[in-house]
Amino acid sequence: MFEEELQADYKNRINRVFEFIDENLEANLSLQKLAQIACFSPFHFHRIFRFITGERLNEYVKRRRIEKSALELLHTNNTTTVLAHKFGFSDNSSFSKAFKNYYSVSPTEFKKLNPHRHSKIRQLNSKNGQAYPDLEKYICTINNLKKWIKMNANVQITEIPAMQLAYVSCLGSQNLQEAYAELIRWATPQGLLSEEAKMVTIYHDSFKVTTSEKVRMSASMIINSPVEIAGEIRLTSIDAGKCIVANLTIGVHEFEKSWTGLFLWMNENGYKKADRAPFEVYHNNFNEHPEKKAIVDFYIPVG
Repeated sequence: MFEEELQADYKNRINRVFEFIDENLEANLSLQKLAQIACFSPFHFHRIFRFITGERLNEYVKRRRIEKSALELLHTNNTTTVLAHKFGFSDNSSFSKAFKNYYSVSPTEFKKLNPHRHSKIRQLNSKNGQAYPDLEKYICTINNLKKWIKMNANVQITEIPAMQLAYVSCLGSQNLQEAYAELIRWATPQGLLSEEAKMVTIYHDSFKVTTSEKVRMSASMIINSPVEIAGEIRLTSIDAGKCIVANLTIGVHEFEKSWTGLFLWMNENGYKKADRAPFEVYHNNFNEHPEKKAIVDFYIPVG
């Protein structure tokens, strides 16, 4: 029991660091500062961080900055010079070199190869060292996704209220199920799992630019009254604001298609993603559905 409590405490502290890094990618993120946030000595923090993430601290921060710059290349008109300065690179040359080491293409080539600015098809192929698909096949895939989202999704623009949540954070889609299991173990004795309870997955990284095993997600549930948190459980909120909301009834293999199609819809209709995390709200347990389908709302915050 002591070992489990210790691990939960360590993960909780590292989660505070994840949140601080995400909110301060443009600042000086020193080992001393982040160790202080985690309440560890710098030496101990460095070891714990690498054990939990599989990356050295400087590697993690550099990767997050490059991925963030990639998203800005796709969704803004910022130049590579502006991005180099914004994310702490000494000059445009060092930024371009670091970017190419990660994505196998320069920032300029990356933007040219992704004219639609929403699909992960090309980015992931480039990171795997494979050739990009030919343009004709790419456009065909895009057109099919447009038709699919139009036929299967009820899409609306909605002003959503603020939501209060309890959550367990995890790195990698392969760990999301266990994060939900931990959340349910905490929620059950508190009587929070009523029929009205809503589970929510928040995506802090984008599959468009981050490999699946490194995407950070939060397995969450909406809470409507004060709760006692313990172990890995943390509290957070989703701000009120304008969102694209799409309701779908889909198989578990269709989530990626749904997200890609919805980002397509966003661009086709002239909306810009806000600097807030997209998320999913679930309305059923797909295992209890006669066709094993999930009834789910997809939310993209927009400006």
